[in-house]
Amino acid sequence: MYSTRKSLDKILQIYKNEIRRQISKTTSVTNSDAMAPRLDQSTHKPQTSEETGIPKKLLMLQKYHRFLSTLTPQQMPLAARGLAVSKDQSREFMACFPDIVRDLTKTGKHIDVPEASKWLAKLLQYNVPNGKKNRGLATVLAYKILEKPDNLTPENVHLANIMGWCTEMFHTHQLLLNDIMDSSEMRRGAPCWYRRPEVGLSSINDAIFVQSAMYSTLKRHFSGKSYYKNVLEMFNEMLLKCSIGQHLEKQMAKTEKPDLSQFTMENYEAITKYKTAYYTFQMPVGLALLMTGVDDPETHRQAKTILLEMGEFFQIQDDFLDCFGDPAVIGKNGSDIQDGKCTWLAVVALQRATPSQRQIMEEHYGSSKPEDVAMIKDLYEELQLPHTYSVYEEATYDLLRTQIQQVTRGLPHDLFFKILDNIFRRSI
Repeated sequence: MYSTRKSLDKILQIYKNEIRRQISKTTSVTNSDAMAPRLDQSTHKPQTSEETGIPKKLLMLQKYHRFLSTLTPQQMPLAARGLAVSKDQSREFMACFPDIVRDLTKTGKHIDVPEASKWLAKLLQYNVPNGKKNRGLATVLAYKILEKPDNLTPENVHLANIMGWCTEMFHTHQLLLNDIMDSSEMRRGAPCWYRRPEVGLSSINDAIFVQSAMYSTLKRHFSGKSYYKNVLEMFNEMLLKCSIGQHLEKQMAKTEKPDLSQFTMENYEAITKYKTAYYTFQMPVGLALLMTGVDDPETHRQAKTILLEMGEFFQIQDDFLDCFGDPAVIGKNGSDIQDGKCTWLAVVALQRATPSQRQIMEEHYGSSKPEDVAMIKDLYEELQLPHTYSVYEEATYDLLRTQIQQVTRGLPHDLFFKILDNIFRRSI
Protein backbone atom coordinates (compact mmCIF):
# COMPACT_ATOMS: atom_id res chain seq x y z
CA MET A 1 0.00 0.00 0.00
CA TYR A 2 2.76 2.43 0.96
CA SER A 3 4.69 1.58 -2.21
CA THR A 4 1.63 2.20 -4.39
CA ARG A 5 0.92 5.56 -2.75
CA LYS A 6 4.56 6.53 -3.12
CA SER A 7 4.46 5.67 -6.83
CA LEU A 8 1.31 7.72 -7.35
CA ASP A 9 2.81 10.68 -5.53
CA LYS A 10 5.89 10.43 -7.73
CA ILE A 11 3.82 10.36 -10.92
CA LEU A 12 1.79 13.38 -9.81
CA GLN A 13 4.97 15.27 -8.93
CA ILE A 14 6.43 14.54 -12.37
CA TYR A 15 3.22 15.86 -13.94
CA LYS A 16 3.37 19.01 -11.82
CA ASN A 17 7.02 19.59 -12.69
CA GLU A 18 6.20 19.27 -16.39
CA ILE A 19 3.51 21.95 -16.03
CA ARG A 20 6.07 24.27 -14.45
CA ARG A 21 8.63 23.50 -17.13
CA GLN A 22 6.16 24.39 -19.87
CA ILE A 23 5.20 27.62 -18.08
CA SER A 24 8.80 28.77 -17.70
CA LYS A 25 9.64 28.29 -21.40
CA THR A 26 10.64 31.53 -23.08
CA THR A 27 8.11 32.51 -25.71
CA SER A 28 8.99 34.12 -29.01
CA VAL A 29 5.36 34.90 -29.81
CA THR A 30 4.58 38.60 -29.65
CA ASN A 31 1.36 40.15 -28.50
CA SER A 32 -1.58 39.49 -30.83
CA ASP A 33 -5.34 39.53 -31.02
CA ALA A 34 -5.30 36.22 -29.18
CA MET A 35 -4.13 38.03 -26.05
CA ALA A 36 -6.64 38.37 -23.23
CA PRO A 37 -7.41 42.07 -22.81
CA ARG A 38 -6.98 43.76 -19.47
CA LEU A 39 -10.33 44.37 -17.85
CA ASP A 40 -9.20 47.66 -16.33
CA GLN A 41 -8.64 49.42 -19.64
CA SER A 42 -12.16 50.71 -20.11
CA THR A 43 -14.88 51.99 -17.83
CA HIS A 44 -17.54 51.50 -20.50
CA LYS A 45 -20.05 48.71 -20.13
CA PRO A 46 -18.79 45.81 -22.25
CA GLN A 47 -20.74 44.78 -25.29
CA THR A 48 -22.00 41.23 -25.17
CA SER A 49 -22.72 38.59 -27.74
CA GLU A 50 -26.45 38.01 -28.10
CA GLU A 51 -25.80 34.31 -28.45
CA THR A 52 -23.48 33.77 -25.50
CA GLY A 53 -23.98 36.73 -23.20
CA ILE A 54 -20.18 36.86 -22.83
CA PRO A 55 -18.37 40.21 -23.26
CA LYS A 56 -16.98 40.48 -26.79
CA LYS A 57 -13.53 41.33 -25.50
CA LEU A 58 -13.48 37.89 -23.88
CA LEU A 59 -14.68 36.01 -26.95
CA MET A 60 -11.15 36.05 -28.35
CA LEU A 61 -10.26 33.65 -25.54
CA GLN A 62 -11.98 30.98 -27.63
CA LYS A 63 -8.64 30.71 -29.40
CA TYR A 64 -7.47 28.98 -26.24
CA HIS A 65 -8.65 25.44 -25.60
CA ARG A 66 -11.32 26.83 -23.27
CA PHE A 67 -12.38 30.08 -21.65
CA LEU A 68 -10.46 31.56 -18.79
CA SER A 69 -13.02 30.72 -16.13
CA THR A 70 -11.28 33.22 -13.85
CA LEU A 71 -12.29 36.11 -16.11
CA THR A 72 -15.72 34.99 -17.26
CA PRO A 73 -18.22 37.00 -15.17
CA GLN A 74 -20.77 34.18 -15.07
CA GLN A 75 -18.14 31.89 -13.56
CA MET A 76 -16.21 34.30 -11.34
CA PRO A 77 -14.21 32.11 -8.93
CA LEU A 78 -14.13 31.86 -5.17
CA ALA A 79 -11.28 34.37 -4.95
CA ALA A 80 -13.64 37.03 -6.27
CA ARG A 81 -17.15 35.88 -5.37
CA GLY A 82 -17.04 33.75 -2.24
CA LEU A 83 -17.95 30.17 -1.39
CA ALA A 84 -21.16 29.02 -3.05
CA VAL A 85 -23.53 27.87 -0.31
CA SER A 86 -27.29 27.94 0.01
CA LYS A 87 -29.05 31.05 1.28
CA ASP A 88 -30.27 29.03 4.24
CA GLN A 89 -26.71 28.05 5.15
CA SER A 90 -25.55 31.63 4.80
CA ARG A 91 -28.39 32.90 7.00
CA GLU A 92 -27.74 30.14 9.54
CA PHE A 93 -24.09 31.14 9.69
CA MET A 94 -24.77 34.86 10.00
CA ALA A 95 -27.35 34.28 12.74
CA CYS A 96 -24.62 32.97 15.07
CA PHE A 97 -22.45 36.07 14.95
CA PRO A 98 -24.53 38.44 17.14
CA ASP A 99 -24.63 35.79 19.86
CA ILE A 100 -20.84 35.45 19.77
CA VAL A 101 -20.40 39.22 20.10
CA ARG A 102 -22.95 39.31 22.90
CA ASP A 103 -21.17 36.56 24.80
CA LEU A 104 -17.87 38.43 24.52
CA THR A 105 -19.24 41.83 25.55
CA LYS A 106 -22.30 41.11 27.69
CA THR A 107 -23.10 43.18 30.75
CA GLY A 108 -21.32 41.83 33.78
CA LYS A 109 -18.20 40.79 31.89
CA HIS A 110 -15.28 43.15 32.58
CA ILE A 111 -17.82 45.34 34.34
CA ASP A 112 -15.10 47.69 35.60
CA VAL A 113 -14.06 48.61 32.03
CA PRO A 114 -17.31 48.92 30.05
CA GLU A 115 -15.60 51.07 27.42
CA ALA A 116 -13.36 48.11 26.49
CA SER A 117 -16.37 45.86 25.90
CA LYS A 118 -18.01 48.56 23.80
CA TRP A 119 -14.84 48.96 21.74
CA LEU A 120 -14.55 45.19 21.20
CA ALA A 121 -18.12 45.04 19.90
CA LYS A 122 -17.39 47.86 17.45
CA LEU A 123 -14.11 46.24 16.40
CA LEU A 124 -15.71 42.86 15.72
CA GLN A 125 -18.75 44.22 13.91
CA TYR A 126 -16.66 46.43 11.60
CA ASN A 127 -14.04 43.84 10.68
CA VAL A 128 -15.29 40.27 11.01
CA PRO A 129 -18.63 39.66 9.22
CA ASN A 130 -18.32 41.83 6.10
CA GLY A 131 -16.06 39.73 3.88
CA LYS A 132 -16.76 36.65 1.77
CA LYS A 133 -16.47 34.39 4.84
CA ASN A 134 -14.89 31.61 2.77
CA ARG A 135 -13.04 30.03 5.67
CA GLY A 136 -15.98 30.03 8.05
CA LEU A 137 -18.45 28.66 5.53
CA ALA A 138 -15.93 26.04 4.39
CA THR A 139 -15.60 24.85 7.99
CA VAL A 140 -19.36 24.30 8.24
CA LEU A 141 -19.56 22.73 4.78
CA ALA A 142 -16.77 20.29 5.61
CA TYR A 143 -18.34 19.36 8.94
CA LYS A 144 -21.73 18.61 7.39
CA ILE A 145 -20.15 16.38 4.75
CA LEU A 146 -17.78 14.57 7.13
CA GLU A 147 -20.11 14.04 10.10
CA LYS A 148 -22.30 10.95 10.43
CA PRO A 149 -25.96 11.80 9.69
CA ASP A 150 -27.08 10.75 13.17
CA ASN A 151 -24.69 13.28 14.71
CA LEU A 152 -25.92 16.24 12.65
CA THR A 153 -28.04 17.54 15.50
CA PRO A 154 -28.99 21.23 15.74
CA GLU A 155 -26.56 21.58 18.65
CA ASN A 156 -23.62 20.12 16.73
CA VAL A 157 -24.37 22.15 13.60
CA HIS A 158 -24.52 25.27 15.80
CA LEU A 159 -21.09 24.39 17.19
CA ALA A 160 -19.76 24.00 13.63
CA ASN A 161 -21.00 27.50 12.83
CA ILE A 162 -19.28 28.86 15.93
CA MET A 163 -16.07 27.11 14.89
CA GLY A 164 -16.47 28.75 11.49
CA TRP A 165 -16.65 32.17 13.11
CA CYS A 166 -13.48 31.39 15.05
CA THR A 167 -11.72 30.83 11.73
CA GLU A 168 -13.11 34.18 10.56
CA MET A 169 -11.73 35.89 13.67
CA PHE A 170 -8.37 34.27 12.97
CA HIS A 171 -8.56 35.66 9.42
CA THR A 172 -9.50 39.12 10.73
CA HIS A 173 -6.49 39.06 13.07
CA GLN A 174 -4.28 38.45 10.03
CA LEU A 175 -5.94 41.15 7.93
CA LEU A 176 -5.64 43.83 10.60
CA LEU A 177 -1.89 43.29 10.78
CA ASN A 178 -1.45 42.85 7.01
CA ASP A 179 -3.18 46.14 6.25
CA ILE A 180 -0.81 48.03 8.52
CA MET A 181 2.29 46.32 7.13
CA ASP A 182 1.15 46.86 3.52
CA SER A 183 -0.05 50.45 4.12
CA SER A 184 -3.37 49.44 2.55
CA GLU A 185 -6.12 51.99 2.06
CA MET A 186 -9.29 49.97 1.60
CA ARG A 187 -10.59 46.63 2.78
CA ARG A 188 -13.91 45.14 1.62
CA GLY A 189 -15.02 48.45 0.15
CA ALA A 190 -14.42 50.44 3.35
CA PRO A 191 -11.38 52.21 4.84
CA CYS A 192 -9.00 49.82 6.56
CA TRP A 193 -9.59 49.75 10.32
CA TYR A 194 -6.25 51.40 11.13
CA ARG A 195 -7.08 54.24 8.69
CA ARG A 196 -10.00 55.34 10.85
CA PRO A 197 -9.02 58.52 12.76
CA GLU A 198 -9.96 57.07 16.14
CA VAL A 199 -7.88 53.92 15.58
CA GLY A 200 -4.46 54.46 13.98
CA LEU A 201 -1.69 52.18 15.17
CA SER A 202 -3.78 51.05 18.13
CA SER A 203 -5.03 48.60 15.50
CA ILE A 204 -2.03 46.46 16.47
CA ASN A 205 -3.56 45.96 19.92
CA ASP A 206 -6.96 45.50 18.30
CA ALA A 207 -5.57 42.60 16.27
CA ILE A 208 -4.48 40.98 19.53
CA PHE A 209 -7.92 41.82 20.96
CA VAL A 210 -9.62 39.87 18.15
CA GLN A 211 -7.25 36.94 18.60
CA SER A 212 -8.01 36.85 22.32
CA ALA A 213 -11.75 36.98 21.59
CA MET A 214 -11.27 33.99 19.29
CA TYR A 215 -9.58 31.94 22.01
CA SER A 216 -12.23 33.01 24.54
CA THR A 217 -14.97 31.82 22.20
CA LEU A 218 -13.20 28.50 21.67
CA LYS A 219 -12.91 27.98 25.42
CA ARG A 220 -16.54 28.90 26.07
CA HIS A 221 -18.00 26.46 23.56
CA PHE A 222 -15.45 23.67 23.17
CA SER A 223 -13.46 23.29 26.39
CA GLY A 224 -15.54 20.26 27.36
CA LYS A 225 -15.05 18.50 24.02
CA SER A 226 -12.53 15.72 23.52
CA TYR A 227 -11.06 17.49 20.49
CA TYR A 228 -10.50 20.84 22.27
CA LYS A 229 -6.77 20.31 22.80
CA ASN A 230 -6.19 19.35 19.17
CA VAL A 231 -8.23 22.34 17.97
CA LEU A 232 -6.12 24.73 20.06
CA GLU A 233 -2.95 23.14 18.71
CA MET A 234 -4.21 23.64 15.15
CA PHE A 235 -4.97 27.33 15.70
CA ASN A 236 -1.56 27.85 17.29
CA GLU A 237 0.16 26.00 14.47
CA MET A 238 -1.66 28.10 11.85
CA LEU A 239 -0.64 31.27 13.66
CA LEU A 240 3.00 30.19 13.47
CA LYS A 241 2.72 29.30 9.78
CA CYS A 242 1.11 32.64 8.92
CA SER A 243 3.87 34.47 10.79
CA ILE A 244 6.48 32.54 8.80
CA GLY A 245 4.70 33.47 5.57
CA GLN A 246 4.65 37.14 6.51
CA HIS A 247 8.34 36.98 7.38
CA LEU A 248 9.22 35.40 4.04
CA GLU A 249 7.24 38.02 2.12
CA LYS A 250 8.64 40.98 4.06
CA GLN A 251 12.20 39.74 3.58
CA MET A 252 11.75 40.71 -0.08
CA ALA A 253 10.57 44.22 0.80
CA LYS A 254 13.48 45.46 2.89
CA THR A 255 14.52 48.05 0.33
CA GLU A 256 12.61 50.60 -1.74
CA LYS A 257 13.04 48.56 -4.93
CA PRO A 258 12.18 44.85 -4.91
CA ASP A 259 15.08 42.45 -5.36
CA LEU A 260 13.93 40.58 -8.45
CA SER A 261 16.68 38.00 -8.05
CA GLN A 262 14.62 36.67 -5.12
CA PHE A 263 11.52 36.26 -7.31
CA THR A 264 11.88 32.51 -7.84
CA MET A 265 9.10 29.94 -8.03
CA GLU A 266 10.52 28.20 -4.96
CA ASN A 267 10.31 31.40 -2.89
CA TYR A 268 6.87 32.20 -4.24
CA GLU A 269 5.49 28.76 -3.37
CA ALA A 270 6.91 28.97 0.15
CA ILE A 271 5.26 32.35 0.76
CA THR A 272 1.97 31.16 -0.71
CA LYS A 273 1.90 27.97 1.32
CA TYR A 274 2.66 29.58 4.65
CA LYS A 275 0.83 32.88 4.27
CA THR A 276 -2.35 31.63 2.60
CA ALA A 277 -2.78 27.93 1.81
CA TYR A 278 -2.47 26.47 5.30
CA TYR A 279 -5.08 28.56 7.06
CA THR A 280 -7.38 29.18 4.09
CA PHE A 281 -7.72 25.56 2.97
CA GLN A 282 -6.17 23.09 5.39
CA MET A 283 -7.47 24.67 8.59
CA PRO A 284 -11.25 24.62 7.85
CA VAL A 285 -11.20 20.98 6.74
CA GLY A 286 -8.74 20.01 9.47
CA LEU A 287 -11.00 21.51 12.15
CA ALA A 288 -14.02 19.71 10.70
CA LEU A 289 -12.12 16.43 10.77
CA LEU A 290 -11.24 16.96 14.44
CA MET A 291 -14.85 17.82 15.30
CA THR A 292 -16.00 14.55 13.73
CA GLY A 293 -13.48 12.56 15.74
CA VAL A 294 -10.93 12.00 12.98
CA ASP A 295 -7.44 12.55 14.37
CA ASP A 296 -5.58 9.92 12.34
CA PRO A 297 -2.33 11.58 11.12
CA GLU A 298 -2.38 9.83 7.74
CA THR A 299 -5.93 11.04 6.99
CA HIS A 300 -4.96 14.59 7.87
CA ARG A 301 -1.81 14.28 5.76
CA GLN A 302 -3.71 13.17 2.68
CA ALA A 303 -6.25 15.95 3.09
CA LYS A 304 -3.47 18.50 3.60
CA THR A 305 -1.64 17.40 0.43
CA ILE A 306 -4.66 18.16 -1.75
CA LEU A 307 -5.75 21.27 0.14
CA LEU A 308 -2.32 22.90 -0.05
CA GLU A 309 -2.32 22.35 -3.81
CA MET A 310 -5.70 24.06 -3.96
CA GLY A 311 -4.37 26.85 -1.76
CA GLU A 312 -1.45 27.45 -4.10
CA PHE A 313 -3.75 27.75 -7.08
CA PHE A 314 -6.12 29.99 -5.08
CA GLN A 315 -3.26 32.46 -4.49
CA ILE A 316 -2.13 32.29 -8.13
CA GLN A 317 -5.71 32.99 -9.14
CA ASP A 318 -5.82 35.94 -6.73
CA ASP A 319 -2.57 37.29 -8.21
CA PHE A 320 -4.06 37.05 -11.69
CA LEU A 321 -7.27 38.81 -10.66
CA ASP A 322 -5.28 41.55 -8.92
CA CYS A 323 -3.76 42.45 -12.30
CA PHE A 324 -6.37 41.49 -14.89
CA GLY A 325 -9.65 41.41 -12.95
CA ASP A 326 -12.37 44.05 -13.06
CA PRO A 327 -12.23 46.08 -9.80
CA ALA A 328 -16.01 46.50 -9.96
CA VAL A 329 -16.38 42.72 -9.77
CA ILE A 330 -13.57 41.67 -7.44
CA GLY A 331 -14.16 44.53 -4.98
CA LYS A 332 -10.67 46.02 -4.90
CA ASN A 333 -8.16 47.88 -6.98
CA GLY A 334 -5.16 45.69 -7.61
CA SER A 335 -1.89 46.95 -6.13
CA ASP A 336 0.53 44.00 -6.33
CA ILE A 337 2.62 45.70 -9.04
CA GLN A 338 2.75 48.98 -7.13
CA ASP A 339 3.68 47.16 -3.91
CA GLY A 340 6.45 45.22 -5.66
CA LYS A 341 5.08 41.90 -4.43
CA CYS A 342 6.46 38.53 -5.43
CA THR A 343 3.49 37.27 -7.43
CA TRP A 344 3.04 34.37 -9.82
CA LEU A 345 2.80 36.79 -12.73
CA ALA A 346 6.06 38.50 -11.80
CA VAL A 347 7.89 35.20 -11.31
CA VAL A 348 6.75 33.72 -14.62
CA ALA A 349 7.46 36.99 -16.43
CA LEU A 350 11.03 36.94 -15.14
CA GLN A 351 11.39 33.29 -16.16
CA ARG A 352 10.37 34.10 -19.73
CA ALA A 353 11.77 37.62 -20.16
CA THR A 354 14.55 38.55 -22.57
CA PRO A 355 17.32 40.79 -21.18
CA SER A 356 15.54 43.90 -22.46
CA GLN A 357 12.21 42.76 -21.00
CA ARG A 358 13.86 42.04 -17.67
CA GLN A 359 15.22 45.57 -17.71
CA ILE A 360 11.66 46.85 -17.94
CA MET A 361 10.83 44.86 -14.82
CA GLU A 362 13.91 46.21 -13.03
CA GLU A 363 13.07 49.81 -13.86
CA HIS A 364 9.30 49.89 -13.44
CA TYR A 365 8.17 47.08 -11.11
CA GLY A 366 7.31 48.31 -7.61
CA SER A 367 6.44 51.84 -8.74
CA SER A 368 3.07 53.45 -8.00
CA LYS A 369 3.24 55.71 -11.06
CA PRO A 370 0.36 54.82 -13.41
CA GLU A 371 2.64 54.84 -16.44
CA ASP A 372 5.01 52.35 -14.77
CA VAL A 373 2.11 50.06 -13.81
CA ALA A 374 0.83 50.22 -17.39
CA MET A 375 4.26 49.26 -18.74
CA ILE A 376 4.37 46.18 -16.50
CA LYS A 377 0.88 45.11 -17.55
CA ASP A 378 1.80 45.64 -21.20
CA LEU A 379 4.86 43.46 -20.64
CA TYR A 380 2.71 40.73 -19.06
CA GLU A 381 0.53 40.75 -22.16
CA GLU A 382 3.53 40.76 -24.47
CA LEU A 383 4.75 37.65 -22.69
CA GLN A 384 1.29 36.11 -23.12
CA LEU A 385 0.77 35.56 -19.40
CA PRO A 386 -3.05 35.44 -19.70
CA HIS A 387 -2.64 32.54 -22.14
CA THR A 388 -0.06 30.90 -19.89
CA TYR A 389 -2.43 31.24 -16.96
CA SER A 390 -5.25 29.66 -18.97
CA VAL A 391 -3.09 26.62 -19.74
CA TYR A 392 -1.95 26.42 -16.13
CA GLU A 393 -5.53 26.66 -14.87
CA GLU A 394 -6.69 23.77 -17.03
CA ALA A 395 -3.71 21.57 -16.17
CA THR A 396 -4.07 22.30 -12.45
CA TYR A 397 -7.75 21.42 -12.54
CA ASP A 398 -6.97 18.06 -14.13
CA LEU A 399 -4.13 17.39 -11.69
CA LEU A 400 -6.27 18.18 -8.65
CA ARG A 401 -9.07 15.92 -9.88
CA THR A 402 -6.53 13.10 -10.23
CA GLN A 403 -5.22 13.70 -6.73
CA ILE A 404 -8.72 13.74 -5.26
CA GLN A 405 -9.45 10.37 -6.86
CA GLN A 406 -6.42 8.94 -5.04
CA VAL A 407 -7.65 9.97 -1.57
CA THR A 408 -8.22 6.95 0.68
CA ARG A 409 -8.97 6.32 4.35
CA GLY A 410 -12.65 7.07 3.90
CA LEU A 411 -12.35 10.77 3.06
CA PRO A 412 -15.36 11.69 0.90
CA HIS A 413 -14.27 12.84 -2.55
CA ASP A 414 -17.38 15.03 -2.71
CA LEU A 415 -15.92 17.42 -0.14
CA PHE A 416 -12.82 18.14 -2.20
CA PHE A 417 -14.76 18.31 -5.45
CA LYS A 418 -17.09 20.92 -3.92
CA ILE A 419 -14.12 23.05 -2.89
CA LEU A 420 -12.51 22.56 -6.28
CA ASP A 421 -15.75 23.54 -8.01
CA ASN A 422 -15.87 26.75 -6.01
CA ILE A 423 -12.32 27.68 -6.95
CA PHE A 424 -12.79 27.05 -10.67
CA ARG A 425 -16.48 28.01 -10.80
CA ARG A 426 -17.36 25.20 -13.19
CA SER A 427 -19.62 22.16 -13.11
CA ILE A 428 -18.09 18.82 -12.15
